Amino acid sequence: MQITEKFVSLPIPPSAPNFLDQIREAQRFRLGSDLASVRFAVTNSDAQGCDCEVGVIEGAEPGTNVASILDFRKREWASADEFNAVFVVPTGVGAEIGGHAGDATPVARMLAEICDNLITHPNVVNASDLNEMTENTVYVEGSILSRLLMGTVGLRKVRSNRVLTIVDEHEDELFVNSVINAVSAARASFGLNCTKVVRMESPVRLTAQYSSSGRAAGKVENFGAIIDVLDAERPFYDAVAIASVINVPEHYHQKYFNSAGEMVNPWGGVEALLTHSISSIFDVPAAHSPMLENRKIANADVGIVEPRLAAEAVSMAFLHCVLKGLHRSPVIVTEDHQILDPSSISVEQVSCLVIPQGCLGLPTLAALQQGIPVIAVNENRNLMKNDLRALPWADHQYFEVKSYMEAAGLMCAMRAGVDPASTRRPLASTAIERIANSRSNDYRGGGIKSG
Repeated sequence: MQITEKFVSLPIPPSAPNFLDQIREAQRFRLGSDLASVRFAVTNSDAQGCDCEVGVIEGAEPGTNVASILDFRKREWASADEFNAVFVVPTGVGAEIGGHAGDATPVARMLAEICDNLITHPNVVNASDLNEMTENTVYVEGSILSRLLMGTVGLRKVRSNRVLTIVDEHEDELFVNSVINAVSAARASFGLNCTKVVRMESPVRLTAQYSSSGRAAGKVENFGAIIDVLDAERPFYDAVAIASVINVPEHYHQKYFNSAGEMVNPWGGVEALLTHSISSIFDVPAAHSPMLENRKIANADVGIVEPRLAAEAVSMAFLHCVLKGLHRSPVIVTEDHQILDPSSISVEQVSCLVIPQGCLGLPTLAALQQGIPVIAVNENRNLMKNDLRALPWADHQYFEVKSYMEAAGLMCAMRAGVDPASTRRPLASTAIERIANSRSNDYRGGGIKSG
């Protein structure tokens, strides 16, 4: 049982009507029924079609139920009771902001000030030993965020979770001890409830790779071993933290820290494949932290690094951010009556989506079809090659802004119910349309025409 990524080229342009429906049917046809999709991105598109990269589970055991990220439920209304924004920076696309160690956190903290709830995913705020998200930040695994916008799950806030921590055995006990000490530190410092630490003698194997688009991807092998542990422990946890080695060429470590942030972080893509799969099978929050391979890498002097990489340069276990996020990650509900219950956050309660320019994945496609306003930020450059303006947006649904500062202003206008155009000058003339009355005039001379 393994998780890999597949490349699929489809003759469907983003401007096509019902683009999401066509993508969904084409994926099912091309990939077949024996593969379960857990991650999806359009990496390149034009008027002739689109190139897609899809994370899939291969060789799932009979009876393994994998929730489809492609299922869709149209939202029934748009609530105005709260202003809830979804903030996405896709993992592994080389984003200028949010492509490294939690370096989109300042943006998340700023946007959270405008919202009742800011719903985001680990890639945005995970910074090794740091996680500085606000109290009104809702931390959800990336595939769950997609399913929220697709309308098939709801989120129910909690005071705390029971967090199961799974750590792979390591040939050097130093690194296992580091993980256990990180758990103990979280228990002592912010009151984490960790039910137990499970040491896996048969480790899951993660290998980082780059796709043809340059996006971080990879392969997860021996996935069945972690499924067995999660099945056995299921009554005793609400969320799952995993620490394991990610296999990369050894020189990648030094190359990454010497790249001044230009090298796409190779570790995040395969981590996303693992956690997407766990959340899709068990409907629980999940997050992963890498373990270093050996002491040579741990002791390497990387010097003073580019600020976006610094959180990784000073950590040994890389786990605290995960434990902090999972501590209050919401319960995932899947039944219609639970999704639409007033105590849940559903797609009906989502007010807008904020994304980097060019990023075309399920969150963007779901928002398009749900009628949710989308704000694309131009300064957050990345590897994805899509012109989002080509999608069939409704009037006043799609907005391009230069920066996240401008996005924050736009969100303030949305929350206040102010037409953003009314805040700019010159102010366009009021539209006037004359409509001729084509009905026969039944009123004559003060009387009513009788038949």
